[in-house]
Amino acid sequence: MQRFDLIVVGAGPAGLSAAIEAAEKGMRVIVFDENAKPGGQLFKQIHKFFGSKEHRARVRGFVIGQQLLEEADRAGVQVVLDATVIGLYQDKEIVVKIRDEIHHLKGDAILIATGASENMVPFDGWTLPGVMGAGAAQTLMNLHGVLPGKRVLMLGTGNVGLVVSFQLLQCGCEVVALADAAPAIGGYGVHAAKVARCGVPFYLSHTIREAEGTDHVTGVTIAKVDEHFQFIPGTEKHFDVDTICVAVGLSPMSQLLKMAGCSMVDDPKRGGQVPVCDEFGATSIPGIYCAGDVSGIEEASSAMIEGRMAGEAIARYLGYIPEADCKQAEKQLERGLFQLRRGMFAPGRKGTKQETTDEGIRLSQTLLTKGYVADDEIERFPGVTHRVGVHPVIECTQNIPCNPCQDVCPKHCISIGENITSLPTVVLDSTCINCGMCVAGCSGQAIFLIDEDKGDGTAEITVPYEFLPLPSEGDTGTALGRDGQPVCGASVVRVRRSSAFDKTNLLTISVPKEYAMKARFFKRCG
Repeated sequence: MQRFDLIVVGAGPAGLSAAIEAAEKGMRVIVFDENAKPGGQLFKQIHKFFGSKEHRARVRGFVIGQQLLEEADRAGVQVVLDATVIGLYQDKEIVVKIRDEIHHLKGDAILIATGASENMVPFDGWTLPGVMGAGAAQTLMNLHGVLPGKRVLMLGTGNVGLVVSFQLLQCGCEVVALADAAPAIGGYGVHAAKVARCGVPFYLSHTIREAEGTDHVTGVTIAKVDEHFQFIPGTEKHFDVDTICVAVGLSPMSQLLKMAGCSMVDDPKRGGQVPVCDEFGATSIPGIYCAGDVSGIEEASSAMIEGRMAGEAIARYLGYIPEADCKQAEKQLERGLFQLRRGMFAPGRKGTKQETTDEGIRLSQTLLTKGYVADDEIERFPGVTHRVGVHPVIECTQNIPCNPCQDVCPKHCISIGENITSLPTVVLDSTCINCGMCVAGCSGQAIFLIDEDKGDGTAEITVPYEFLPLPSEGDTGTALGRDGQPVCGASVVRVRRSSAFDKTNLLTISVPKEYAMKARFFKRCG
């Protein structure tokens, strides 16, 4: 029977991060993953991450996956794929099925980083082909290059539903609507806003009544629900679709921990059945650790830090590093995790009604119910300013953990401060040089460069643009507002592409100057 210092189950962000940390301390580490490719969910995440530089903010998920794999290879981590761990026992023995063979291995320590699985909602017709989890649609698009469908309804407005909806639009699908039984959008407002300005409507307090079709989905009917989530007669709305995506949360895949006899708790705020563990992932059984979504649903950025913390703790547990060195490293990692767990979307604030930002500014109710900040609400946020000449307008209106805009501006025009969940502000005496780095660097695509008056009755607006085909200079079309509705005619005056922008193109459009603070997206004629 083979023996390793550390056996890691799951080659996602948490598992790889822990494996790297442990291997760099001199441990012999092996990682098992049931998939054909390592990296977990990272390789289908084409959007830029939030957080700060230490959290790999402004880097796309699949790039982070590549970085982790390269680090694991350099550290000497052995990664075994197509390997399903089917048993975990108290003496830290695992049983793993590798293709058609069964293997028994022992570890001095075990880390479980199996992640989470998608939840599903049963409704009439929910087993029809064409009904799938949002993550499955993301896998089809971003890993295999296959369109999930042509006309899609998304159920769920958490971050997964919002991000996948935008990626469906990027792939050329038509997203007819997003529905959610909850009365407010659950994910980041910046994610909702970039979907809304593409013209996609939101239906809050609505859920699916029926999926239509015989051998595949041909349509869907949604209806409004009351405070008890009961359908309200007469509120039905029908959509012709061929695909229904479901994004109604995730459940930790904690079965192995339960099998091993670890103490478990049912915690809805963490996603369901999770192990009882300390801040470093140590479970009730000495030598068995956990990290990532298996211990509570959070973002991948948090999972990477949790993995590193577990790797440090395991190295200390096995005597590979002294107590003092471990405490110093853990203190720094805890600081990074603390930053991610602040703000309006902090784990401790889930399910609480919030009416103001941490700065005391009234939240946009339109954003929470329709996906966009209304024209009469936007001016109250500190990133929205008016100046002569080109200047940034920052439509980031919620306290989310993110500060790349502060870091990328060469002239320090944007400030967030030490607390990365603070709302960004425009520095009063700064001078914008129209470099576009803030627009391209914003993970939420919430920054625009605006020249409100060109002196000829027009204004110019630079917007982030991640769709193909890319418009050309001189193209004409329609400017859309934050709500996705036509605002005015527009023409493209400049298109900028740069390796520094990391595939976020900058589109500068010309509009009548009275629409400078309303136009936020461009739709070409035809």
